[in-house]
Amino acid sequence: MEGVKKLFAFLLLLLCTLLLALPEASATRWTVGGNMGWTSNVNYTIWAQGKHFYNGDWLFFVYDRNQMNVLEVNKTDYENCISDHPLHNYTTGAGRDVAPLNVTRHYYFISGKGFCFGGMKLAIRVENPPPPPVASPIKAAASTTLSFSPHILLLPVAFAVGAAWDAFLHFW
Repeated sequence: MEGVKKLFAFLLLLLCTLLLALPEASATRWTVGGNMGWTSNVNYTIWAQGKHFYNGDWLFFVYDRNQMNVLEVNKTDYENCISDHPLHNYTTGAGRDVAPLNVTRHYYFISGKGFCFGGMKLAIRVENPPPPPVASPIKAAASTTLSFSPHILLLPVAFAVGAAWDAFLHFW
C-alpha cells in the first residue's frame, strides 16, 4: 500500500511538472459585432477594423435564430449578397454559432433572407500569428543585479506540493 501511495505522489508531481512545461495557447474567440451581436444596422467593416484575426481564432455569432443565419460565401456572393450556394452554413438553429478560422485566407460571411442587403456581412483576412518575441542578447557589461521573476518559484512550489502530498499520504 505504501508503494502505491508513493507511486501516486510521484505521478502527480510528474503531471504538475509537465503541465508547467506546456506551451501557452493563445486563440481568441471574437464575438462578431461585440455587444450588438450579429444583427442588422451594424457596420461590420468598422467592427473588424484594426482587429487582427489569426489562424486558430474563432468567430462567435450571436443572433435571432428565428430570422437570421450565418453563411460563409465566396467574394462574389459576398459583394452581391447571394446566399444560394454558401461554402459553409454555420447556422445550427440555436442563434449561438461558432466559425473556426483555421486557414490563412480571406473569409466572407453573410446573413441570407435579405439581411445581407441591410449590412449583415463581414469580410476578414486571417493571418498566421506573429512569431514569439526574441530574447535580447545579454550584454557583457550588464549589471549584476537580478530581478525577481515569479516563474523561478514554479518548480520548487511543484516539488513542495509533491512533498506535502507524500507526507499527507504517509500519515494517512
